[in-house]
Amino acid sequence: MPLLEVLSKAQQRQFCALPHRLHRHEPAYIGPLDNEVEAVFDPAKNKLFAAGGQAQRWLLTDAQDAVIGRIAAFVNVLTATATDASLPAGGLGFFECINDQAAANQLFDVAGDWLRARGMLAVDGPINFGDRDRFWGVLIDGFDREPNYGMFWHPAYYQRLFEGYGFQLYFKQYTCWRPVLLPLHPSFHQKLTDFQASGEFRFVHARKAEPEKLAQDFHHVYNLAWGRHAGVQPMTIEQARTIVREMKPVLDERLLTFAYHGDEPVAFFINIPELNQIFKHIGHRLNLVGKLRFVYQQWRYMRRRDKKMLGIIYGVVPEFQGKGVDQALVAWTQLPFSNIGYRDIEMNWIGDFNPRMLVTTRSIGAKIIKTHATYRKLFVDRPFERYPIIR
Repeated sequence: MPLLEVLSKAQQRQFCALPHRLHRHEPAYIGPLDNEVEAVFDPAKNKLFAAGGQAQRWLLTDAQDAVIGRIAAFVNVLTATATDASLPAGGLGFFECINDQAAANQLFDVAGDWLRARGMLAVDGPINFGDRDRFWGVLIDGFDREPNYGMFWHPAYYQRLFEGYGFQLYFKQYTCWRPVLLPLHPSFHQKLTDFQASGEFRFVHARKAEPEKLAQDFHHVYNLAWGRHAGVQPMTIEQARTIVREMKPVLDERLLTFAYHGDEPVAFFINIPELNQIFKHIGHRLNLVGKLRFVYQQWRYMRRRDKKMLGIIYGVVPEFQGKGVDQALVAWTQLPFSNIGYRDIEMNWIGDFNPRMLVTTRSIGAKIIKTHATYRKLFVDRPFERYPIIR
């Protein structure tokens, strides 16, 4: 079966169209936006290229020249040795394929050969050529659930294709859900009452009218709470500003919450409306017609009283961890979120390597409803080790 490098505009369109053709009849399927997929491979939009990163894409066709598979491989020089300096790891992602092990093997072979030629000793996949908040992992449980914005829906046989090739589980990624008004343990509300009485901490919603403050506060908490973890790159203030600017059209400022100690932001709980509940009525092309449809569907969705929100990120700076700030912040948000029509929250995936965060989600009554997996395959003869646990 012929393999073609993705070079032309027509091949780029074929690359984006394949998952929609394979899965469009599946009730739970919602596909990604073409422009967001293409941005990953655009050097003008993905700064990993300027940092020395490389990426390549392929299409697999059958005897009738119909596309039956796709894959991408990439080297992210910023994270290739983040967990083990002696084992540089490349990545593969955006895998889609018919239910055929031989076809999948061809795709895995070409990606692996390309990575070995660039000095990689292992490959992780499926992952993104970019941040972990999107396009990461293969779905292995929860096939009846619609994917959240930024995540892929996959058929059950993809797990078999990866494991049949020899990939081993590197870590699991859990998507957790809870009703917004699910009662919290009384200790959460007690912490909030104590902090409000003492004035030691204050809890506020961010304001879209103050984008610079939002970017500065987000940048501060993110780098202290998350930027030091293996595989996570610290964020620059320019990156924070870009995130705020690009997300501003879809932000609901009532879902952006911060805790302050004096004037210092020390915790955040950042959510957005679950955008796939809007995009599923639009399709995968955000052209002029798509943008107009988005504005209308967004207006309709925001008027509903049964909205779902997506928990993007949650964190406390190390100095204030263990003091109950996170509990108080969650308690403070519960009624405001419900009063503006949000009924459910699903949280951006949490790795099984982060047991403390999983304990936190259990403490608020959240349940795992979807599981993705990130696999690793070694190109060298050495013991396989799973992703290190965050202590």
